Amino acid sequence: MNKRASVARSRGNFLLLFLGGYLLAIAYGVSFLIPMLVADRGGDEAFAGAIISMATIGTLTFVTFSGHLADRLGLSRSVAFSAFFLTLSMAGFFVNGALALPLGVDLLVSGFLLGVGWGVFYVLIPLVVAVLVKPTQRIRFFALLSGSLMAGIGTGPLVGRVLNLLSLPIESAFLVACLCSLMGGVICFCADRNLRRGRNVVPQVTRISVRSVGRVFRSTALYPIVMVGLGGCIFGSLSSFQTVYAESFGFDYSLYFIGFTLTSIGSRMLLAGYWTDNSSSFVLPSVILLTSLIVLSLLMFITLTENVLWYVVSSIVWGIGYGLNYVVIKGWTANDAPDEWMQQALLLFGLSYFLGVFGFPFVAGVLIVWGGILAMLYGLLLLALLNVCVGIAGIALRRAR
Repeated sequence: MNKRASVARSRGNFLLLFLGGYLLAIAYGVSFLIPMLVADRGGDEAFAGAIISMATIGTLTFVTFSGHLADRLGLSRSVAFSAFFLTLSMAGFFVNGALALPLGVDLLVSGFLLGVGWGVFYVLIPLVVAVLVKPTQRIRFFALLSGSLMAGIGTGPLVGRVLNLLSLPIESAFLVACLCSLMGGVICFCADRNLRRGRNVVPQVTRISVRSVGRVFRSTALYPIVMVGLGGCIFGSLSSFQTVYAESFGFDYSLYFIGFTLTSIGSRMLLAGYWTDNSSSFVLPSVILLTSLIVLSLLMFITLTENVLWYVVSSIVWGIGYGLNYVVIKGWTANDAPDEWMQQALLLFGLSYFLGVFGFPFVAGVLIVWGGILAMLYGLLLLALLNVCVGIAGIALRRAR
């Protein structure tokens, strides 16, 4: 009976974490509408990219010390605490639009807070999951967690589209995001209380140090860490400027987010029940296939621009390639890192991701202003090809060892 009660509590805790994560992810998804908010105020893609890239500073500042925060407050409580910054960020974007304030420092500050809130949450939540589950179940639960987060990320832009159809201003989407992040934070605090009551999560030594970085980078975990950064560059830029791409070719940007999100979630959930960390003979070779699908999707976005059906198909191919590859390389990182440095490896994995997803959109915005949307896509294609090369090199070295 006690065992059944323990299993029920564990499932309840996972449900709370995944639900809270879904609501926080909605707020992050709404941030893909920042270019629309800036364009409505007379700004260009370069300024929108600068706002998004300010999140890089917030991410670097707080994620680097998130291990210290986790040591002090505990992992689950630190995850809940991050929602506070995300709420402030969304409130800042809403106030700027609602009051028709000039494009300026306040939006850059909101971008900084976005990096703090979403960065700390996204980096630490996998550590909570890694503590709660057996090593052989990590890829499965990472897939389930990523599916719930991806559902929220995809919901965010769709919220903006629905509000637009209702003739409401774009800043109203940021108000919805503010409320979602607030509710997500409350739910995460409830999960933290339950975990502490059941003593499921104890403070872990999760700090990033020069020694830990050196140990992780000397292992084959280095390769998936590099890959997630390159993938983040592509994902952050393609999603943040998808409204620009869709407008350039007369498409509805909601079709991209629907196709990408449903495919990404569906593929992750479908394979989550079959993948375990012991199935590396199947999982790691799939990295080559999945990174190749990313290349193919970008080629489709570049060349197949005259038909809305191809727009949806391109989004689906992109969703399969990126959606599954992210889960696989996260499991690769956790398994190939030295046992005593596994959590630090996951922190570095998250930090690399955010350097790409928040940092590269500034470059992407400059490319758009300079050479149009296709200039950005060609730049992303080069990164995708480099990603394939890194994957091949990493798998070859892993087998050689």
